[in-house]
Amino acid sequence: MRVVETTLPGVVIIEPKVFDDERGFFFESWNLRKLHEAIGCDDTFVQDNHSRSNKGVLRGLHYQIKHSQGKLVRVACGRVYDVAVDIRKSSPNFGCWVGVELNDESHQQLWIPPGFAHGFLVLSEKADFLYKTTDYYAPEHERLIRWDDPHLGIDWPIDDINLELSNRDIKATSFKEAEFFA
Repeated sequence: MRVVETTLPGVVIIEPKVFDDERGFFFESWNLRKLHEAIGCDDTFVQDNHSRSNKGVLRGLHYQIKHSQGKLVRVACGRVYDVAVDIRKSSPNFGCWVGVELNDESHQQLWIPPGFAHGFLVLSEKADFLYKTTDYYAPEHERLIRWDDPHLGIDWPIDDINLELSNRDIKATSFKEAEFFA
């Protein structure tokens, strides 16, 4: 596996070694030992999630203020624009974001450590989005920040896309009013 740094320290792109031939492909999508060797991550993943969404669906920006989750995310089918926002007040990168296209051709994954808000936009007709988390889903601690908050200025690739958001995402909190990590 190869690790590619992003502009946000701690958030990294993981490129697995893919064995590809006329029959198809094979790659190891997760290996604790290799992940630890590559990025020092030895967190235990406790939950796997699978989301299928249509083109234009935007999910996020989500996080849990308690039981914060690290996420290892990837796309099994389709293409998404994936975003992580540093919401750790003590971080020199507080309020900064990074966006990465993930798709089923490159097989790249994104490691998002605890302390970040996360969201994605589906760019293909459909996308199957898979992610491992380092803590369980705790709806009472889930928080949402507006995907289009002007303070963050996220450059979502929304040209020619009809956005579709959940009611929760539409009513999300502004960045200035959000709860943050220390």
